[in-house]
Amino acid sequence: MASCAVRGGCPSDYVAVSIAIFSMILLIVRSTFPFFIHKVPIAKGSAFWIPVIQVIASFNFLLAIVMAVNFLKYKKSHWWLSCYVWAVWLEGPLGFGLLMSCRIAQAFQLYYVFVKRRLPPIRSHMFLPLILLPWVAGAAVIHEKKPLNYRCHFGTYWTIPVVCLHSLYVAVLMGFTRAIRHIEFRFHELRDLWQGILGSASLIGVWVFAYILNEIHDDISWLQVASRFMLLLTASILVLVFFSISIAQPLLSQISLRKREPLELKTMGQVLGIPESGLLLQREQAVDIDPNEPLDKLLLNKRFRQSFMAFADSCLAGESVHFFDEVHELGKIPIDDPVRRIYMARHIINKYIIAGAAMEVNISHRIRQEILATTDLTHPDLFTNALHELTQLMKMNLAKDYWSSMYFIKFKEEARMRSCEHEMEEMRGYDFSPRLSSVNATDDPFHQDHFSRGFTQHSHASYLR
Repeated sequence: MASCAVRGGCPSDYVAVSIAIFSMILLIVRSTFPFFIHKVPIAKGSAFWIPVIQVIASFNFLLAIVMAVNFLKYKKSHWWLSCYVWAVWLEGPLGFGLLMSCRIAQAFQLYYVFVKRRLPPIRSHMFLPLILLPWVAGAAVIHEKKPLNYRCHFGTYWTIPVVCLHSLYVAVLMGFTRAIRHIEFRFHELRDLWQGILGSASLIGVWVFAYILNEIHDDISWLQVASRFMLLLTASILVLVFFSISIAQPLLSQISLRKREPLELKTMGQVLGIPESGLLLQREQAVDIDPNEPLDKLLLNKRFRQSFMAFADSCLAGESVHFFDEVHELGKIPIDDPVRRIYMARHIINKYIIAGAAMEVNISHRIRQEILATTDLTHPDLFTNALHELTQLMKMNLAKDYWSSMYFIKFKEEARMRSCEHEMEEMRGYDFSPRLSSVNATDDPFHQDHFSRGFTQHSHASYLR
């Protein structure tokens, strides 16, 4: 026990390392499941790289603990095996600090979007390094002072500020989460934040306790083995509890690891419960389409819009029509429902407006900046100017070719068939069942015949008696 407590390689050490490996595998599967199983397109911007950084930071955090706390037997003969590489830089700025900073950046985004109702004033790729600076500064000071002993332990004097730095970031995350607690989120972002905070706070409490025991009482062998086992175990649970995809990509949070069937809710409008979002009513009455009418008016018809969208997609120019469709869905959300309007507006901005978006639309720089710099994401005219520009582009580049395309011919044929079916249904609606005659008996030409038959039958019955 004494030898493995100092050099590493105790049975409990290998169990803890196995748990850490399993937790990382589970974390990677959880984060990549929607993309490999359901073939969900990869988002761009912070919605993609912040979760990726969280996974990398989780790996660094666990690896740093394994290498710095003597879980495995190895000789520190190279500079990259130094305690300051693993216990200071990888565990701090590139591990726990980076993990907490990513979650704080996400909470910061939620605060500005849903409380301030505007996009954050500073982009995530700039905010994240800023909030990580205290960790970098602390690591630089420790690297300069070199307080670690030969077993990579700080000692009492340095343990207290290190623990305080860890706790400070948890407190900052709690502050941002408390500021958005009154928002009725649709994708459980607040629940995930509180779950991560409560879980991580309790786990960090256990982790700090084990960390302190491991740092201070390094002369007690069994305590060293037990504390470092608890240290890695709680860290492995922490990285799983802390990860959440609903904050970065809400639609992906609807995909369950336990369900292998295809995702039913394909659009943000359907998930938000917008009436008739993505649906075509089978009994919808056919409407005559006049090519001379304005295109923006014609696009209000859902069947025409989908036909025009299919044509535009075939020309590899469907972004504008998809944008029109989703802005039209946004218009169905009442003004007094700001949360759903913010969800839809942010979805449209991330998908169509920001530079490098998956379906970036071709609008002027001025209009794009007006949308990105808006002070009210719930404003009903947020995308009006962009719609005007895109409608003109569609009219010049797509409309003329559409009227002579097979898509329009097919649309007219389907409209004609629906019109015929509608007329047939109306005809079937009439009641052709026979009715009782309201003619008086004396005026009924068949009354005499009925009376004669009745009289004959009555006489025959009397004769038999």
